[in-house]
Amino acid sequence: MRFLPTFFIFFLFLSCDNSSDIKKINFAKNPVIAHRGAWKAKNLPQNSIASLKEAIRLKCHGSELDVRITKDGVLVVTHDKDYKGLLIEETTYKELAKTKLSNGEKLPTLKAYLKAGMKNNTSTGFVIEIKPTSSEKRNELITDRVLTLVKELKASKYVISYISFSFDILKRIVEKNPNAKTQYLDGYKSPEVLKENRITGLDYLLYKIKSKPEFIKSAKKLGITLNGWTANKVEDIDWMLANNFNYITTNEPELVFERIEKSPIKEGYKLVWSDEFNYKGKPNPKKWSYAYGFIANKEEQYYTDSLKNARVENGKLILEAHKETIANKDYNNPIFLKKSWKKYAAERKIGKYTSARLTTKNLASWKYGRIEVRAKLPKGVGLWPAIWMLGENKEAVGWPESGEIDIMEHVGFNSESIFGTVHTKAYNHNKNTEKGKSILIDKPYDKFHVFALEWTSEKMDFILDGKIYNTFKNEHKTTAEWPFDQKFYLILNVAVGGMLGGKKGIDDSVFPQRMEVDYVRVFQKEN
Repeated sequence: MRFLPTFFIFFLFLSCDNSSDIKKINFAKNPVIAHRGAWKAKNLPQNSIASLKEAIRLKCHGSELDVRITKDGVLVVTHDKDYKGLLIEETTYKELAKTKLSNGEKLPTLKAYLKAGMKNNTSTGFVIEIKPTSSEKRNELITDRVLTLVKELKASKYVISYISFSFDILKRIVEKNPNAKTQYLDGYKSPEVLKENRITGLDYLLYKIKSKPEFIKSAKKLGITLNGWTANKVEDIDWMLANNFNYITTNEPELVFERIEKSPIKEGYKLVWSDEFNYKGKPNPKKWSYAYGFIANKEEQYYTDSLKNARVENGKLILEAHKETIANKDYNNPIFLKKSWKKYAAERKIGKYTSARLTTKNLASWKYGRIEVRAKLPKGVGLWPAIWMLGENKEAVGWPESGEIDIMEHVGFNSESIFGTVHTKAYNHNKNTEKGKSILIDKPYDKFHVFALEWTSEKMDFILDGKIYNTFKNEHKTTAEWPFDQKFYLILNVAVGGMLGGKKGIDDSVFPQRMEVDYVRVFQKEN
């Protein structure tokens, strides 16, 4: 009986140790992975323990680190093959450690780095990049030693994933530890190939994954985690947030936190449709169709599907207006001649300008949501670019009963403002009752702006670069005031002249002029 207390003490010791080993860290609820630690804002050395601690202080979800192996088999945390002019694989750790980092730290060993990162840390995990070495044998050596060290330090609960440019290194990790999370870095293997090899994630350079948007869809379908590097620009961060990446690897963690607060996902929105224009040639026919000829408003441009007028290049949609003559295919069209609003289209034998008008009609439409278009506008008196929407029932009930939502209109003779407007049967420009407001815009021709509409069953907010400047509320009367409980499709166009755009004439010296569109995104809430 005298041995029983000793047995229980030993049992409790084992229980506590096992419990501690399997207890999971509560990773911060954000996608932010600090690339080589959070080093940039405070000018800390990359891959230093100080940059790791700053990532922990910021409560990043993870901190990425690079691991190499020295001549004498010591695992060190550093990015390049050489350190202060010495090749790491050909130099002992003792020699390397003689030269300190810029903040006075000694070149960190992986052991010291992991131990520092586990201390007083309840939020931030490790993303461990194992750097390929000079030989297959050394690749196996570094991989096995990293896994062994993590196990010895009981640090596995802190490891978000292992990443590498070497597919063989990742496959060896899976072989040695089937439960380990892994992400491939090289960028060329499809999610299907990763799944087949039991690699659990991809971590691709941004331009590579942007050029293969199908990877995003298939990764989500297969349960492959999405990560991308290195996202340091607002537009890249916003794109990754919109596409619901699991992780965002960045040198600018503070900026990512800022963009999260301003992202539609913060308000519960999810991306349901988009075009990022990461291709070349004609606009995607699965997403866009064309309008042709003279359309309305006594505008002077003749709409075509020519590449001169509508094309995708350098990651942007280009809608370009030209001064040129073109034969009017609808000249003397008897059907048009009978329609007062379109009679002008049949009376003109030629057009003096060409341009483009794209629409999602019969391809995509939405009821409620947040529509965002990032664009740079054309310049010149007589230009009339617009981003707008029409109700699906327009052909059945006509305009304005169907409703019109002008997310953004701009006229060249008023270069410092844009306006957002609503047209309905009760409120429209024919009655001078339309509901619209304008806002000053900074450099509309020189830089991109985000034009947005946030539309619910109760109201519409018109937004420029995150600032609401017009709100139209549902008065809960009839469809004459609020025909907006139905689906609407989107239209992008550059008009020339017309009843509004041409009020002060057309400056022919400015052509050609283009609207450049960086992206179109539609978000909706699940309910």
